[in-house]
Amino acid sequence: MPEESNLLSDLWPLAPSGTTDWLLELCGDGLTGFMPPAMPDAAWVLNAMYEHEHGPTEVSHHEYHQERLAEGSIQPRIVGGIDFAAVGIATGGGLGRAGHPGPSWRRLPWAELARRTGDPVVPDGLLPSYRCFPSAKRKGSWPLGIEPPTEGSVDRETWNRLTGILTEYSFAGTDTLCLAYYNPMTLGATEFENLHVRAGRLSDAEILYDNPEADFSPSNLWAEDRSWVLCTDYDLWATKVAGPPALIEALLNDTGIEAVQLPCAP
Repeated sequence: MPEESNLLSDLWPLAPSGTTDWLLELCGDGLTGFMPPAMPDAAWVLNAMYEHEHGPTEVSHHEYHQERLAEGSIQPRIVGGIDFAAVGIATGGGLGRAGHPGPSWRRLPWAELARRTGDPVVPDGLLPSYRCFPSAKRKGSWPLGIEPPTEGSVDRETWNRLTGILTEYSFAGTDTLCLAYYNPMTLGATEFENLHVRAGRLSDAEILYDNPEADFSPSNLWAEDRSWVLCTDYDLWATKVAGPPALIEALLNDTGIEAVQLPCAP
């Protein structure tokens, strides 16, 4: 962990928090991430979800969680005297970094699940979030055979492919100077006064994913020349990328990631 932290500091040293002033002016408050408008175009890159090769089962994540509690293989989560197992639903979703679950799992495209369920990929007037795909869930919980997207962070495979595409469509390529902002929620809500911003090169963006100070990908990453900017909001299942039309078209047509445009969020 110390070596990883030192490498991050070497490649992405801390930058003045004032480097986000233009985003504050453009987007407003960045508590959960600075959400940019189209610049002049934009698209949403969807976080990955995965399905087991045997597909959904009749058992939901919540039912499985309750079974394990009953048999004593896991302990209830009690905070402040509240038993969350008794009052909450184990939806199957998570928060923060994620990656491919391993053997016997495959990436499940949002478009495929939409065709299967009859739900839209993203309901009209909404953003990509836990409110998507109500027909896929059972009493609010996903089938055990599906790992839904996590909130607040790009998954590792999408992050690597996304930064690769950004490299292709940046004037300086791998040498593109960038800044990365982690919102206070990703840092345990401790950096309200001094915003956590790092500066580095796009070629070294992969290491940002494993920042030991946060269990999330950066909330915002942008080119120093402001030709593009991305935002991964703490409460959403997708990353908005704003930039030139050629970049957005590349995202929409790429087969390694899944991206959509939403009329409610140009």
